Amino acid sequence: MRKDLEGKIRDLIDALFLNVPSGVGSSRKDLRLNQAESRSVLIQGAPWAVERGFGSSEDLRCIEEGGCISGADPDRISSKAMDRGRPQLGTLGSGNHFVEVGYVEEVFSAEKARILGLEKDQVTVIVHTGSRGLGHQVCDDHIRVMLQAARKYGIELPDRQLCCAPVGSPEGRGYLGAMAGAANFAFANRQIITHWVRESFESVLGRVSSLELVYDVCHNIAKIEKHTVEGRERTLCVHRKGATRAFPPGHPDIPEEYRAIGQPVLIPGDMGRYSYVLVGTQRAYGETFGSTCHGAGRLMSRHQAKKAAKGRAITRELEDKGIYVRGAGRGTIVEEISEAYKDVDDVVRVVQGAGISEAVAKLRPLGVIKG
Repeated sequence: MRKDLEGKIRDLIDALFLNVPSGVGSSRKDLRLNQAESRSVLIQGAPWAVERGFGSSEDLRCIEEGGCISGADPDRISSKAMDRGRPQLGTLGSGNHFVEVGYVEEVFSAEKARILGLEKDQVTVIVHTGSRGLGHQVCDDHIRVMLQAARKYGIELPDRQLCCAPVGSPEGRGYLGAMAGAANFAFANRQIITHWVRESFESVLGRVSSLELVYDVCHNIAKIEKHTVEGRERTLCVHRKGATRAFPPGHPDIPEEYRAIGQPVLIPGDMGRYSYVLVGTQRAYGETFGSTCHGAGRLMSRHQAKKAAKGRAITRELEDKGIYVRGAGRGTIVEEISEAYKDVDDVVRVVQGAGISEAVAKLRPLGVIKG
């Protein structure tokens, strides 16, 4: 509970900063993978990490797809991408990636919160990171492939960033295989970081009774799903860019313990304000293919944020709010100032008003490590 962290939040954040490498080129010297192991991570995802002692099989029940998306094809991932990813498993990275320790400030639905294992003043941890340099390289590699494919299949592009190919084409299947591998790398990465978060808590607080995973879900991913369109069930490729899944109560892809209330939806805000836990709805399934937003969204570019923060002591400002922050460099911290993001209260109000997610709990940060 929150009271258990009184006087210890600095030590806890320092321990997390030590145990979870962060920053642009962050890597680990104690977790080096050979080529065969790298391929196994891409195919197996989070179960690969659990088999090696990073967390438990109980965690896998609360991860999208059990932490492993089928169809991953390491042969579709370049050696350059593999080389970039190999030393980065178990690292946070940079940009808007973070580990945030907070607490449940407000509960909107006591019953749904209970089912999710949340209660007022309970300590929470949010881990936001993905497939690191491997995923970035997969994207770069396949943009080049897709630009050629668009010309090949006569697809007119309003913007080069929207380059694409038919899903069933060799290029389309190749990208889906590479993307699934990158997603599995991300699942394994977060699973390993979750393990080190638990170890950090125990190193500061002594034996911790439980630090249970509520949910781990992708964003920025394309998935093959069945949805009803114009009264007919169809198989679609649903691309959630800047979005996350929000499946309704009763959906078979939701963990059994949550099935009665809908899929957990995690919407982070910014390091100086708050974040939300919501659940998916039937309306989202009907109107947005079971999707909602995955974060507050930026108001300022990184350059604008740095300009707005010039001359300010951002870490001191946050400490005055009771939030202790560690970062790999001052640059990342100033790029992530609260003003750079929309107020997530407003965002949640919109998605709830649209009926595509239902708020369950509001989380307030106590400490954050940034890349």
